[in-house]
Amino acid sequence: MNETVILTQAEVRQLLPMRDCMDLMATTLRSLGRGAGVNPLRSAMWLPDERGLIGMMPGMSGDPEALGLKVVAVFPSNHGTRYDSHQGVVILFDPENGVPLAIVDASEVTAIRTAAVSGMVTEQLARHEASIVAMLGTGVQARTHLEAMAEARALTEVRVYSRSESNRARFVKRASDRYGFLVRTTASAEEAVRGSHIVCTVTSSKEPVLHGAWLEPGMHINAAGSSVKFTRELDTEAVVRSRLFVDRRESTVNEAGDFLFPVAEGAIDESHILAEVGEVLLGSHPGRESEEDITLFKSLGLAVEDLASTHHLLERARAEGVGVRAALGGLAE
Repeated sequence: MNETVILTQAEVRQLLPMRDCMDLMATTLRSLGRGAGVNPLRSAMWLPDERGLIGMMPGMSGDPEALGLKVVAVFPSNHGTRYDSHQGVVILFDPENGVPLAIVDASEVTAIRTAAVSGMVTEQLARHEASIVAMLGTGVQARTHLEAMAEARALTEVRVYSRSESNRARFVKRASDRYGFLVRTTASAEEAVRGSHIVCTVTSSKEPVLHGAWLEPGMHINAAGSSVKFTRELDTEAVVRSRLFVDRRESTVNEAGDFLFPVAEGAIDESHILAEVGEVLLGSHPGRESEEDITLFKSLGLAVEDLASTHHLLERARAEGVGVRAALGGLAE
């Protein structure tokens, strides 16, 4: 009988360091850029009162070869409670026979791999001397994005803004205890953004938190908070002024409010998407072409990223004897 490995949130954090995940995400998206793997659009089932949804993201990554499904419950009302807004599991199957190989906490996989992609893209698109980060948001993704930005560039200052003063203070205290660079709060998002080199939007806001009027030549933006068509973190001017890169074109034109709102307003069309990240990694698009470019990475998150991460976790768990083993898998009578 097959042994299925089950990993908790803490075990995922232990086995998936940010640097390792950033390198893995480059491999995965490079493979997707070559046409390997399968990544259909996600589907969602809303609760009748729309307080939350169940999202399903099946797929198969090409390198590493990993077949499976992420199922996640998204409850925005969890913000400010002890629970992450994203709850769920990633299930990995044997691509040869379909036997379940792993069941892994999806909250931490999502937290790490989302930030890891932003970090890897920042390495590709931000100016080499970029050192000042504006962090809009103070939740789980802010925590992991700060870790990824510290891997991507030698930071000197991080400016933090969210609507909650207590959340800002708590985030700054924890980050200051961990990192050797300055982490400070700001009184407004505009104050955080102006003069920064890298901007990360990692909020649950339904309305724009980043305005194009604040952007300056040479900035790089990671827009990672909104992943549905009816919310956005960037106003239209911010998108119009930026050179837009995405994780997946098909996902962007179907799911990304940050892109779809400006399209609906007639400000841009699909040609505004310059390239997928995989194309930049493969060298078929140069990425940043000028020190003056304002580059924007619109992150939606892909099933192949979850599956590649879980494949890595499974290998590490087996090697280190971490996790619970369960005898799952149907046998023929």
